[in-house]
Order: sequence, then C-alpha cells, then structure tokens
Amino acid sequence: MRIQRSASERGRVDVGWLDSRHTFSFGHYHDPKWMGFGPLRVINEDRVAPGGGFAPHRHANMEILSYVLSGALAHRDSLSDAGGVLRPGELQWMSAGSGIEHSEFNGSDSEPVHFLQIWIQPDRSNTPPAYAQRAFDPQARRDRWALLASPDGADGSIAIRQQAWLRGVLLGPGETTDWALQPQRRYWLHVAQGAAEVDGRMLSAGDALGIAEETGELKIRGAGDEVADVLLFDLPV
Repeated sequence: MRIQRSASERGRVDVGWLDSRHTFSFGHYHDPKWMGFGPLRVINEDRVAPGGGFAPHRHANMEILSYVLSGALAHRDSLSDAGGVLRPGELQWMSAGSGIEHSEFNGSDSEPVHFLQIWIQPDRSNTPPAYAQRAFDPQARRDRWALLASPDGADGSIAIRQQAWLRGVLLGPGETTDWALQPQRRYWLHVAQGAAEVDGRMLSAGDALGIAEETGELKIRGAGDEVADVLLFDLPV
C-alpha cells in the first residue's frame, strides 16, 4: 500500500513572520484524512522571517525533532538557561516527557530560517524531559543512508523514545540508493530539498510517500539540478 502526499496539497499557515506547510493536521489546519502516519504525527515545513519566532509554549509526551534546511534556528527551554543554535546538517531532539516549556526563533536578524519540525509520539509516557543536538557530516550521507535518530542511539545517532528510525541521504542528479522494505514496518519518505525519483515516481521538495505492508527494494534516484535531501522514517505498524 502506498499513499502520496503532494507538497501543494498540504495545509498552510501564513502570518507574516511565519509561513508554514503542514503535512498532517496541526493547529488550525484539520483534515481527518491526514492525522499522521503511525506514531509520526507532525511534519511542519516552517520559514521564519528575520527576528521572528515562537513565544514560550509548553509540550508534553512528544518526541520533537528539528531539522534546519537553511539559516539558523535558536531555541531556549526550561531544562537550561543557555539555549543554543541549530544550523544545516544538525538535528535537534527534545523529548517533552512529563512537560517542558520552550521557545524557538530565528537566530538571525537579517536572514530567514527554513526548517522542518517533526513530532513522533513516544512509546512511553511522563518520562523526564530530555534534549540533544548533533551534527552530521554531509559527506557521510552522500549516496548512502546515514542513521540520524534511533531507539538506542546506534552509529552516533540521537536516541529517541520510540521504536522508530530516521535516516537521511543526499543524492546528486542520477545518484541512487535503495532500501529493503519489511512488511512488519511502515515507512514515510519525505523529500526535504531537491527532487528524487522513487520507484519511477517523481517527487519534488515537500512531497512525501507513505508505504506499508510491502516487501522488496525501494529504489531512489536523485533528479533535477540540485542535490536531493531525502528523509526516511522507519516506523512501527
């Protein structure tokens, strides 16, 4: 079973300082057909203007990943007074657990920031809040899958509280990779930047493909003129 989520069909919120596209129902955007995919609950593609940002707000019992595509994303949370800045090539994880307050804002007064915010429902509730941030070498992702997040932090990935794996690959035009599908898992493939051909189906930036109950090889090829940044979520059924 495969379902395609086209970038152009996503929900949209534009409030001036924030231009956001919602893959799944979020906030004022609600579509009962798009409530998530297994424990993957949110993929928001956000563009925040210079000086803009989200005021402090509270979360609980959610695994929150931030992935910057361009610019700099600054954050502050109730675990630490120091805060930090996230840049392209880095992944930030915040496990809201029993409850945490945080804010996110553009780390630049002159350039916009473009990033993905991803929510995954945890497999346990009311754990102590936790946080991690890690940089990943782009060369280690070129033409091959790199493990970014996993349940056990294998291969230098960030350990998250769900039986889910997030992998990423960078593919130049004509470069290829594949993935062996398992019928007891479900997969969500999201093209973050560029364009890719997935089993003969063309996907552009923001497009996604959900896969369940399948075996065989998923074949992916970089297409277009720029390097494709492709994320693959390996999720429990």
